[in-house]
Amino acid sequence: MIPILYNPPRTSWPQLTARPSIASDLITGQVQTILQAVRAEGNNALLRLTSRFDGVSLTSLQVLEQDLNQADSQLSDSLKQSISIAAENINRFHKPQKDDKIDFVETMPGVICWRKAVPVQHVGLYVPGGSAPLFSSVLMLGIPARIAGCKDIVLCSPPDKNGKINPAILFAAKCAGIRKVFIVGGAQAIAAMAYGTETIPRVDKIFGPGNQFVTKAKEILQSEGVAIDLPAGPSEVLIWADHTGQPNFIAADLLSQAEHGPDSQVAFLTTERTLMKKSILQIEQQLEMLPRKKIAEASLSNSKFIVFDSTDDIIDFINSYAPEHLIINTENADQDALRIDHAGSVFIGNYTPEAVGDYASGTNHTLPTSGSAKAYSGVSVDSFMKYITYQRCSKAGLERLAPVVEEMAEAENLMGHKRAIQERMKSLNQDVS
Repeated sequence: MIPILYNPPRTSWPQLTARPSIASDLITGQVQTILQAVRAEGNNALLRLTSRFDGVSLTSLQVLEQDLNQADSQLSDSLKQSISIAAENINRFHKPQKDDKIDFVETMPGVICWRKAVPVQHVGLYVPGGSAPLFSSVLMLGIPARIAGCKDIVLCSPPDKNGKINPAILFAAKCAGIRKVFIVGGAQAIAAMAYGTETIPRVDKIFGPGNQFVTKAKEILQSEGVAIDLPAGPSEVLIWADHTGQPNFIAADLLSQAEHGPDSQVAFLTTERTLMKKSILQIEQQLEMLPRKKIAEASLSNSKFIVFDSTDDIIDFINSYAPEHLIINTENADQDALRIDHAGSVFIGNYTPEAVGDYASGTNHTLPTSGSAKAYSGVSVDSFMKYITYQRCSKAGLERLAPVVEEMAEAENLMGHKRAIQERMKSLNQDVS
């Protein structure tokens, strides 16, 4: 039986909004060993680690062009059509995010400043395989990278028991315009993209979800100066429903997230006690039909089911929790959504399940987890861009700005900065005389 909390005091919220912890020290040591091996041995380490962790012996790490092209024939026409429609929707949503317009701003007469968007040149995408090959992540990462104009896009994904990458991942890569695909998974794939090997090129920024070893590898490499997309952890969803919520919809949405992994977290908040009980009954019934039942059960053990008497408390709890996915099934869902300050992606109304965002609505499903939605956004075209600022001063502009800079530089005791201004002012005064 799933336990229900009733009006938990605010003093307990920090504990309730905390995510499950992992044995970080043990994982850190294992991942550091993998990173060091790949850095020192390159391809040889990748082949050895693939044999050890994936149970297959590879002769080549790169997917051949002919294998990319033949992936089409291994999929049903209906799946290929679905992937293509999802790709078009994702492209349609992300394309307007690319803004090449440059605004020149005259901050004061003779001082012009502007900013230019430049794509990250070399990016690495990681896509999990295993029991749930996330070909949708290829679209979510590859399409905005292509729109941004990244020069080099590298994709790594682990092999199946036959030493191959799932054909749906390869077909999605083709849809996203990715041609460099490598058969390597886990922390070793992240290391390969960070350091580069004889076969896999080094990249400037790494994107993509993964298990706790992949996440830890990204975390360690970020501390070494390697850029990553965003802090990542186990997937999560929070549902807020009132009397208009449908118990069968709520249960299905919670289970759709719980089946991701045993460390995934789901939460359900409501002011309606009857709705809570009916939804839990639906969860118990639908769980019996779920192929990944054991995984979902483990996830549910970490989850929160809370009844509040106050809608204001629900809003505050949501903003304290900062969920990756937030589903709002309330009578005034559009207005209620405006009160949310912290969430990765919001799904509004009874007919907007979180699953549509995972696959094909068009928004990106690579989102901040573990409460990092308080400070981070999900992946977008901007994630694959960087911005260079420019400024140009005319002689008259520098004359106007000089006293300001000199005064501030002297106050900070940085006399070299002041002298950089003074030398120019001497030259300008000589020109006048």
